[in-house]
Amino acid sequence: MGRKLLTEHINVEGIETFDVYRKHGGYRSVEKALKTMTPDEVVEEVKKSGLRGRGGAGFPTGMKWSFLAKPEGVPRYLVCNADESEPGTFKDRQLMSKLPHLLIEGMITGSYALGARTSYIYIRGELLYVLRILEKAIAEAYAAGFLGENILGSGYSLDLHVHPGAGAYICGEETALLESLEGKRGNPRNKPPFPAVQGLYARPTVVNNVETIAAVVPIVNEGGDEYAKLGVGKSTGTKLISACGHLNKPGIYEIELGVPVEEFIYSDEYCGGIWKGRDLKAVVAGGSSVPILPKELILKTAAGENRLMTYESLSDGGFITGTMLGSGGFIAMDETTCIVKNTWNFSRFYHHESCGQCSPCREGTGWLEKVLHRLEHGHGSMHDIDLIVSVAKQIEGNTICPLGEAAAWPVAAAVRHFRHEFEWHVTNPKEATAPGAAYRGAPVLA
Repeated sequence: MGRKLLTEHINVEGIETFDVYRKHGGYRSVEKALKTMTPDEVVEEVKKSGLRGRGGAGFPTGMKWSFLAKPEGVPRYLVCNADESEPGTFKDRQLMSKLPHLLIEGMITGSYALGARTSYIYIRGELLYVLRILEKAIAEAYAAGFLGENILGSGYSLDLHVHPGAGAYICGEETALLESLEGKRGNPRNKPPFPAVQGLYARPTVVNNVETIAAVVPIVNEGGDEYAKLGVGKSTGTKLISACGHLNKPGIYEIELGVPVEEFIYSDEYCGGIWKGRDLKAVVAGGSSVPILPKELILKTAAGENRLMTYESLSDGGFITGTMLGSGGFIAMDETTCIVKNTWNFSRFYHHESCGQCSPCREGTGWLEKVLHRLEHGHGSMHDIDLIVSVAKQIEGNTICPLGEAAAWPVAAAVRHFRHEFEWHVTNPKEATAPGAAYRGAPVLA
């Protein structure tokens, strides 16, 4: 396996406590930044690193930080998006529960770089046990002088708060998160203005994912150039992958970006292959919102090159033959998987989680769930297959936030690559609706 920048000490006994974390080199980035670097120099190191947002969008973090408006006398905020809600993604909760001080250290260093004096961790409402762990770790950091007034005698002060949401997936969208943090209903905002100009309390704000903020620690410690040496091309550093589904060794893996997808699935170092010796049928590579790919296209690109675990390689071919790295929610499906049922299940989730603010999303997600239900339960028609593709197209690009795309892309990709399976549900309803039924024919590649 490659280097572990975030999880090297995750199994050390007591690493969740300040004393043990400090003993293993914790808070060095805070000392280095506050004592030897200016805020702009910290931002520059993050730029050099090539770090991209680990929450799904993959936008360059240093560039995002540089967009932050800095009007004189106006407070700024760093907000950590810990509302991990994407089906198939569960890496951030482990990072917070096992290494809470790593996130806190990243929040301090990042807040210093951005000139924030008050920062927030917005955590998913169901994760109350993680919230308690974070609150205890924050109290330890205050007691040790790494939070509060005049940190390490540097003249820099920071208060850090943890705020639980109410379990709404939509609050993973950064502007909906800010609305919720302000005590309002978590509806996404129209942009512009962007959070970097008017975010929390209409002040300049940066919102970053848990893993993104944690990655700031090794970047500052080792330097942006050293971090950029890991990975491939514009996919630098390491990435946490939540691997689940029909795998022999599901779990959370920290990979160096650039590992071949085939190696990640089949090697003993990582997922150990498909369980029970079955054949791989399809993979959702970056959480439920990204396009599904059949085995032939997840292992190799349409051009026949090995598919790599990078932003660029996974997206090779666009949405016709490619997908996205997204949040790293890697879901493997074996030959017994019913693609129609899986697509319907995803659509149920997005219909339930739509905030209802935009008509295309509010009505479209409902139609997708309803029509997919018909197809899955033996009441569909050939027209229904074209209908869900049409509905997906009418949602895409017509909503305030990306939840509409998140609902539309999986459906469009499932029909694109597995249309034969949808048609089988129409022509063989009794066979398709039998318990444990799944189409075993070969996919028709785009």
